[in-house]
Parts: sequence; C-alpha cells; structure tokens
Amino acid sequence: MTKLSVFHRFSRTVPSACALAGFIIGAAATCALAQNPAPQAADAQTPAVQESADSQKPENDQGPAGTVKVNVDVVGLFFNVKDKHGALIPNLTKDDFQVFEDGTPQTIKYFSAESNLPLTLGMLIDSSGSQRNVLDMEKQVGGAFLKQILTDKDEAFVIDFNVDAELVQDFTRDVHRLQAAMNKVKINSGITMPTLPGAGGGPVPTAPTAGTVLYDAVYLSSHDMLAKEVGRKAMILLTDGEDEGSRLKIKDAIEAAQKADAIVYVLLCADRGFYGSFQLGYSGEGEMRKLTEQTGGRVINVGNKFDKLKQAFDQIAAELRSQYNLGYTPLNTKLDGSYRKLEIKCKQNYKIQSRAGYYATAREPLPH
Repeated sequence: MTKLSVFHRFSRTVPSACALAGFIIGAAATCALAQNPAPQAADAQTPAVQESADSQKPENDQGPAGTVKVNVDVVGLFFNVKDKHGALIPNLTKDDFQVFEDGTPQTIKYFSAESNLPLTLGMLIDSSGSQRNVLDMEKQVGGAFLKQILTDKDEAFVIDFNVDAELVQDFTRDVHRLQAAMNKVKINSGITMPTLPGAGGGPVPTAPTAGTVLYDAVYLSSHDMLAKEVGRKAMILLTDGEDEGSRLKIKDAIEAAQKADAIVYVLLCADRGFYGSFQLGYSGEGEMRKLTEQTGGRVINVGNKFDKLKQAFDQIAAELRSQYNLGYTPLNTKLDGSYRKLEIKCKQNYKIQSRAGYYATAREPLPH
C-alpha cells in the first residue's frame, strides 16, 4: 500500500521555524468560522445547512428535507444533554435551553433534536511504538464501530500518525475501504538501528518513543479535511495521548478543531507495561482532556482492555445519534477573529456537553 502524507497531499510541508510561522498565520487566515445559515423561519424546527452544502455533498446528501439556504450567518451548535449519572436525556425542547456568548444571552433562531443528520468522521490512529500491543485491538473494534455508525449519507477518512501524519484513506462512504485502510496500518516507532563497526547493526533502540505527531495530526484532520465540510463533524483519536515531535502545539490543534466545528473524542489506548518497562512517566491524559473539553467531546480511558474499548465506541455511537442542534445570530456582529466563549444552560440543570467557544472569523467562500 502506498501511503500519501497529509503534509505532501496538501503541500504544507513545514521545514523551518520561519516557515512554521507563515504556515500557522496562513492557516488562521483561511480557517472558516463554524457557522450555519439559519432557516427562513426564525423558529424552524429543522436544522440549517451551510450555503456551500451543494458543493460538498452529492444531491442525495443535501440534508434533511425542508432545509433552506439564506444569507444570514448563525452560530450552530451540536451538543449532548446528560443527567448526573451520565445517561443521555432525549426529547427536550427549545424552551428548555438558554445560550450565552461571552456571558450575554442570545436568541435561539433554530432548534432540533435530530439524531440522524449526515456525519463526517475522522479516525486518527496512533501507530507509534507505544501502541504495539493495542493496535490490533483498535483495528478490530474501530472497524466494527465504523460499520455500526456510518449510514449511506455519512462519510469518513482515516489518518495514521507516528513520526509523520499520513492520510491512508480519503473521504469515502465505503465501510469496507475504511476497514481495509485501518487494517493496513502498521507500527512505525521511528526507532533507528545504529550500525556498529564490524557488527552490521542490530535491534538496539536508541529511544522508546522517537516520534508521535499527535498535535500535527489533529490540526491537519481539522484544517485540511474537516474545515470545509458541512453538517455534523467528529474526530476519534485512538492514542495514548503522548505527543513527541509535533511541529505545532496543543493550542494550535484545539484552535483548528474549534474552527472546523469538529467534536473530538479521545480513546486512551495504552499498554501500561510499555511505559513501565522503559521507566517512563505517562502524562498524555491532561492535554487530551483540554482538547476534548474545548470541542464538546470527551476522553475515555480504555487502557488495553478489549471490552472497555468496545464500550467506549458504543458510548460515542449513542452520543452521536442523540445530539441536539441549535443556532443563533450573535448580537456581537464583528468578524474580528476574536474568540467567543459559549455556554448552553438547561433549565433542568442537566449537564451539557458542547464546544466551549468559536472564533469570529469571516467565512471564506468555497470554490465551485
């Protein structure tokens, strides 16, 4: 199989600090605000689609019947509602919610409790050396999840990351192609085998974790794959959460995911024995919680347990099928690139799982 590097695919190689600065500035300028045009009626019960939906999906994927395209930008939010035990709460109405931007109440323009809207999903698989004993489990359970969750209106892609991030399967609705791509992912620790005089080299690792460009992979998945898609967007990371060697920082990954309006789930899959054998500390969970809390997802720690991983995927599937969707026109109409904090409150004091904010940046028209 020929893997195509995400960096090469989108011609965004970052060879130096100066180039990296230009890369980040240019990306920030072109990232679109995650906004949806509102339905024509202020209180329409069907969720809106973006103006550019027709350029992104085939005719049979134009969203729910009755959706319309208008020129009023709104901020759209997908979110889950849970009780204190974590159980999903269905069948709530628009009157049960209030939405705030930077602490200021906003008027909800549309609301829907739809759970079968088209979904674009990114599967990101950590294939660095620390995943050696859990990768096969991830392939098996992740492949079954894709078969379970994807409908004929959904699409997904697969990214493999270790010392580099590579797109191993572009957008497709074909579950078999997605499963085949996952199954072909192999461990690449990036470990070099030194050649000793007269010895011809040997299996002597110089470092147990030579590279895991986790933050780069999240950025590329968000900015280059999901940012110009419409509708529901989610990303699932199968990783131990440790980053080693990314060009970008966790804040860059979070910002890109927020600008793409992508919900991020992290399934922490780790062979604790790997870390113990090399006397390494494990610290990836904290950064992964930042990433998921800011984007409306969550971290699920599964270790190296098959049953826990399957349960985690089942939980994600249930959450993606039970999302509420609302939109509002911001009272602050300035498109100045500033970050706006978001908060949704439920009158019944249920817990809301939603992204924490968005960037007020003008949308870039998509090419036709």
